Amino acid sequence: MNYILFDGPSRNQLLPFTYTRPVADIRVGILTIREKWEKYLEVTTTTITEEYLSEKYPMVELESNIMINASYCPNAELVATIENLKENQAVFKGEDVIAFFTTEEQEGIDLNTFEAIEFDEDVLQIEHTWDIFSKNGEAIIQDFSLLTKGRKSQPIPASNNVISPENIFIEEGAKLEFATLNASKGPIYIGKNAEIMEGGLIRGPFALCNDATLKLAAKIYGPTTIGPYCKVGGEVNNSVLFGYSNKGHEGFLGNSVIGEWCNLGADTNNSNLKNNYAEVRLWNYETESFARTGLQFCGLMMGDHSKCGINTMFNTGTVIGVNANIFGSGFPRNFVPSYSWGGSAGFTTYHTKKAFEVAEVVMSRRNIEFSEQEKSILLTVFEDTKKFRRD
Repeated sequence: MNYILFDGPSRNQLLPFTYTRPVADIRVGILTIREKWEKYLEVTTTTITEEYLSEKYPMVELESNIMINASYCPNAELVATIENLKENQAVFKGEDVIAFFTTEEQEGIDLNTFEAIEFDEDVLQIEHTWDIFSKNGEAIIQDFSLLTKGRKSQPIPASNNVISPENIFIEEGAKLEFATLNASKGPIYIGKNAEIMEGGLIRGPFALCNDATLKLAAKIYGPTTIGPYCKVGGEVNNSVLFGYSNKGHEGFLGNSVIGEWCNLGADTNNSNLKNNYAEVRLWNYETESFARTGLQFCGLMMGDHSKCGINTMFNTGTVIGVNANIFGSGFPRNFVPSYSWGGSAGFTTYHTKKAFEVAEVVMSRRNIEFSEQEKSILLTVFEDTKKFRRD
């Protein structure tokens, strides 16, 4: 069977992260949503997404296809239901379609003609940016079970101080010495070739993905995910870093989501709680206004390729777009559009020539080419976000 993951109505609620990737490639838990589906289904999936992303994330459509709403994370019950679908059947959760089996081209599909199957079981859905951190604990637990079932962990080196070792899994090539690992409140997963330097204090649920580094004496409160090739130090609480991003020094990051190729300067701090303990509102790209989150704790949302200088301070509920460069004293406003250059004193446009020069250098340090394909995506984001910039 050919499985295709589609963005669905949640795509615009997941900006700025979906400016540069389909919904399926958001990381929550240990794996991306795509990686979860492919692990369960034991197949490679393709994607229906925005046209400007489709060269990097193409769709392969065959005569028979099962389309899956990528905002939903798989579990055993949902996967079994989807695998048993027959032609012109669709799985719904309330009014939301989760998946459907079709032999028609996507333009000709009318779900009203499909036989509806209601899915009544619990299922994890990522509908809003803040779901990425607020549902990360549940996602880590699910992924931990999926990745470690029937497998044996590498031994935990004796120099470490460990609580609940049965909830700790270490992949081949990982290094950790003289750290404290407390997995009594949730599992701890240490990916292939990852490193925890001496003095690290970690409380699960926690995932350190492949080739990532936790620096000396870092303090991590779960549920937190540090994605592949990230380098993280200081204090982190209930946050997700997608991959290839750095928070290499002291400073606090809490209830936050950081995209790829980001860098937080030394002593960068974000607020995750308002002084009056009020509900946090976040910028909504679709309504172009600030929307209620229902959360008391909510920190920083930073899109791909954005950077901030040393001692940067972010207010509660700050949203930063793609390729922003923030520096200087004081608090920048709590919505910073893509390709902004500046800080609390004001912003100008961060022009693509300069932004792409930085991206090329940053990516080459990890032996990854800043390709024409990547450049084309970022140019489209620049054009699409012009209306949010003031100059």
